[in-house]
Amino acid sequence: MKQLIFYFDVISPYAYFAFHQLPQVLQGLSYQVRYQPVLFGGLLQHHGQLGPVEVVGKRAWTYRQSLWLGRQLGIDLQLPAAHPFNPLPLLRLAIATDAQGYPNRFVCDTLFKFVWASGKNVSDPAHLAELSALLKPARSPQADDVKAQLRSFTEEAIANGVFGVPAIQADDQIFWGFDSLPMLRQYLEGDAWFKDPAWTDAAKLPVGIVRKR
Repeated sequence: MKQLIFYFDVISPYAYFAFHQLPQVLQGLSYQVRYQPVLFGGLLQHHGQLGPVEVVGKRAWTYRQSLWLGRQLGIDLQLPAAHPFNPLPLLRLAIATDAQGYPNRFVCDTLFKFVWASGKNVSDPAHLAELSALLKPARSPQADDVKAQLRSFTEEAIANGVFGVPAIQADDQIFWGFDSLPMLRQYLEGDAWFKDPAWTDAAKLPVGIVRKR
């Protein structure tokens, strides 16, 4: 049985789609998934990047494409009342539901639907209180150990080569983005192409020019 790590932040609609589609895409394969919350903003800061919705033009495209993807995939999607938002309370709540910090699929599904299928203001304290009452976390989301665990999970993801969400780790390979799910399946099926120089040497391509920032 292959062990997979699903790195996610509920702020990403693409993480919502990947989470929803993962069982269907990998149907018939033997695998186990560990859901690991990470702070997308922490990944962006480490790599010196802006998020998609922080780029003029790309912001509107991200929302429009997300609405289209939901329509195409038959996945209920309603944009939240405001986006981006501070995901820390939701990520900490996810971690607090498990002694080891790894939320189960029900918890993840509940959090994703709260953000991407309710149309609510997900930063509203009243809504957050209702969500917490539903999930009944074993620890306080505000506990120092929970906060430290989210930082640790994010740092671990960075160390493993994660630069965005969703990202799925299989062995030492990182598959980034909703559209990488078919690649992940082929890898898990043992496709020999992933041992071909075309795959292994891609990271060795020389840099032709470095753009000044």
